Amino acid sequence: MATSSRAYPNLYKDSVSLMTVSAQVTSVPGIEAASVVMASATNVENLAQAGLGTFAVRPNDLIVAVSGSEEACDEALGLADKLLSAAPADGGEPAAGAAAPTTSIQMAVAKDPGLNLALISVPGDYAAAEAMKALRLGLDVMVFSDNVSVEAELALKQYARQVDLMVMGPDCGTSIVNGIPLGFANVVRRGPIGVVGASGTGTQEVTVRIHQNGSGVSQALGTGGHDLADAIGGISMLHGLAALDADPGTSVIVLVSKPPSPQVAASVLAAAEASAKPVVVIFLGADPASITGNGVYGAAYLAQAADMAVALARGEQPNVGEIAIADETRRVLTDLSAAMAPEQRYVRGIFSGGTFCYEAQLVHRSHGIGAHSNTPVAGNAALADIRTSVEHTIVDMGDDEFTQGRPHPMIDPSQKDARIRDEAADPTTAVVLFDVVLGYGSADDPTAELMSIIAASEAQARADGRTVAFIGYVCGTELDPQDRAKAVAGLEAAGALIASSNAEAAIWSATLIADRGGAQ
Repeated sequence: MATSSRAYPNLYKDSVSLMTVSAQVTSVPGIEAASVVMASATNVENLAQAGLGTFAVRPNDLIVAVSGSEEACDEALGLADKLLSAAPADGGEPAAGAAAPTTSIQMAVAKDPGLNLALISVPGDYAAAEAMKALRLGLDVMVFSDNVSVEAELALKQYARQVDLMVMGPDCGTSIVNGIPLGFANVVRRGPIGVVGASGTGTQEVTVRIHQNGSGVSQALGTGGHDLADAIGGISMLHGLAALDADPGTSVIVLVSKPPSPQVAASVLAAAEASAKPVVVIFLGADPASITGNGVYGAAYLAQAADMAVALARGEQPNVGEIAIADETRRVLTDLSAAMAPEQRYVRGIFSGGTFCYEAQLVHRSHGIGAHSNTPVAGNAALADIRTSVEHTIVDMGDDEFTQGRPHPMIDPSQKDARIRDEAADPTTAVVLFDVVLGYGSADDPTAELMSIIAASEAQARADGRTVAFIGYVCGTELDPQDRAKAVAGLEAAGALIASSNAEAAIWSATLIADRGGAQ
């Protein structure tokens, strides 16, 4: 296998653009790994650790590094060169006397003083400095970048609190502001429900479910995954809650997070109880009864949080019951189990959404099924080798361990699809559990290869005297560029069972595994 690279001096592209180019380069046949990054110290170190080479470059340079066959590397570098040097869409030259391009946040604000939000998507080494510049210019900030230190995040958020601004992030992948999706987000109708989320895919499922239930979203404000840690104290979630409480277009508020520390949870719940509006709180893994108070409603699952919010927005009492399995679905699960070979006992969950992976582990644990994971919940074991499943295994392939040197699986699902194929071929696998995330930022057609893999895997399993249950959830709406109805129909035609929520898919899986004697 060959390794090759190319550096582009003084060429800047934002993170989303880089991931898009990386996905296209990775798709070249014969390419094993590819990375398209700015040459920050962290990125250069990551490239070396990934075996993609060492580089003597400056931070404002751009690097393309690939590995694979020599012919594929040549083709991939040629494609990267074409993509990175492409002219603007209109293909025209700047007109004589045209204004100079905007090259800083300060220049942008000077040109349009009405601007009030900056989206920061630069290497993490520089993100905090750019975010602080935006805050000092009076802008709210969404920091898409990751690899920002806790100390820098705290400094940003403390300053923002002093001047009544909000910092969404760092590592904030999802927001919807005034109806505009930012980062990885879905197209949902406007409406009376506001969301503040410390989880990107968690926020996506809540907003999607609200839309599917016929209601809509006023704002969806991301906080970044570290906001509710003790070191930060929930500064952005508290600011977002207060902003939605004061927003005349919001009548119900939803807070989404993994369980914060007791101290931070107490602070957030106290603020929720003080709100003039009903607040639904989903702290994944926490007992809903422990987060229920005056005007505060605790939810067990992401989908349930959305359902409760929609009911409250309609003036109804929310239903806090468990997710029931329809009789027809239970029959299908029973028939699948009966057709399996005796050694088929294990679930293999392959996720692109970190919160979906987390919720799926929680659901299986509630059914007495512990799983190994690269991001284990309390009580589950860490995988010794993230690329090798052990008994019950549920992995987040969007985690940094999988994405170093590769695009995120929501942008390029090929690595995730390959893992699904391999898990289905394992004679001990009973269930392959998966997610598909649609919307802006995600692949144009994230199910094309997956459908072929499911159909081929089921055919091979039948030839081997086995049956594999493919159970999935598609997070999206009919308004998304990829069209959820089309994606669901294609997966079902290939032989997959598609649930209406991530929790429901996990419940179907856990029920079948328990029937196989897989509970521990």
